[in-house]
Amino acid sequence: MFGDLMGMMGKLKEAQQKVEETKLRLDTVLIDEQSNDGLFKVTLTANRKIKSIHIDDALLEDKEQLEDYFVLVMNKAIERATQINEAELAAAAQDGMPNIPGMDMFK
Repeated sequence: MFGDLMGMMGKLKEAQQKVEETKLRLDTVLIDEQSNDGLFKVTLTANRKIKSIHIDDALLEDKEQLEDYFVLVMNKAIERATQINEAELAAAAQDGMPNIPGMDMFK
């Protein structure tokens, strides 16, 4: 019984380590998003950190339009990054989970 518990604890620690490694790797996964006309572009990591923003000069003349572009494109990029982030972290956590009776909800 004690050996089983120690084995499970080791597996949980291994799962936690896999999740941490995945978080680090997600810093290198870049998501590019842009407006339909390409006037506003953003690149961010799968951990939702902004890497770069490009704003075409045409948008600088209309503050309201620029604000609209910013909100729309950033929300789309953050949504895509979040989907990738959650899927990758869930896969890493599930992959390392020990087989604990009654813990089928993680599968």
